[in-house]
Amino acid sequence: MDVTIFSTKAYDRRFLDEANVAAGEPHRLRYLEARLTHESAPLTQGAQAVCAFVNDVLDRPVLEVLAASGTRMVALRSAGFNNVDLPAAAELGIAVGCVPAYSPDAVAEHTVALILALNRKTHRAYARVREGNFALEGLLGFDLKGRTVGIIGTGKIGRAVARILAGFGCRVLAYDPMPSVELAGFGAEAVGLDRLLAEADIVSLHCPLTPDTHHMIDRAALARMKRGVMLINTGRGALVDTAALIEGLKSGVIGDLGLDVYEEEGGLFFEDLSNQIIRDDVFSRLLTFPNVIVTGHQAFFTAEALAAIAATTIENLSCFEKQGVPRHPVSVERLA
Repeated sequence: MDVTIFSTKAYDRRFLDEANVAAGEPHRLRYLEARLTHESAPLTQGAQAVCAFVNDVLDRPVLEVLAASGTRMVALRSAGFNNVDLPAAAELGIAVGCVPAYSPDAVAEHTVALILALNRKTHRAYARVREGNFALEGLLGFDLKGRTVGIIGTGKIGRAVARILAGFGCRVLAYDPMPSVELAGFGAEAVGLDRLLAEADIVSLHCPLTPDTHHMIDRAALARMKRGVMLINTGRGALVDTAALIEGLKSGVIGDLGLDVYEEEGGLFFEDLSNQIIRDDVFSRLLTFPNVIVTGHQAFFTAEALAAIAATTIENLSCFEKQGVPRHPVSVERLA
């Protein structure tokens, strides 16, 4: 098939080309650096399939343009699909495929890296030493051993985080509407959300973004947490109410905050904006706190993960071409 691929960088082209070659070069891949929006949608130029990333826009107006130009499939290079209007896609006859699992260890390990960096103030120590400041004041951390970590969402990533932190000697509490039976093997305890929020020293988010989980960490949720809690979000930006986080940081309810995702990241992440003024005042305020670390949606970014994403993307395209259904379809029912 002819496939137009949006939001591409050099690494996307490398891994997708390699996966396409490994599959016998079944598809003609056309790469665009632009994000998929209503303005850029006409650039598909009649491609039978479009490949999109997490910050591409796939609402009804965009999908209507794609359908009119002959697009019959959207291949997402992500597990999440909250950026797609699935009912509109179904009405327009556009199949949607995703990458349900690529490298849960990549995201899990980045999550733990944020925990360790915040706890031991690695980001601040690094800057100090480069300036010749070797004082230890302000760098006091705590032993992870014996601390209580609450994991919200026990899919593959959440379970990987539980396994790693259990190895540190942490007490692991986990919440999920459908808890994994594997948790017990890591010594993790499945509990209700209220108990998790009340008892956890560290709370880490690993659930999908749905209407039920949108802003699940808001002012009310923060009020139920321990004062000085460490909060980590490597899931989806809109799982948290950013304005509430800023209030929590100012009041001391949040002692440390690690974010790899941001609700309004679409105009920021994956781009070099170092020579520009960041106009998002909420995001800029986050960066003023010394106990906050923000990374630019890089938790997934390992060679193993990119290779798996590319291979599954090509598999989705090939399966749709042969059978009319992606290997890993996303349907309206997934929203239920």
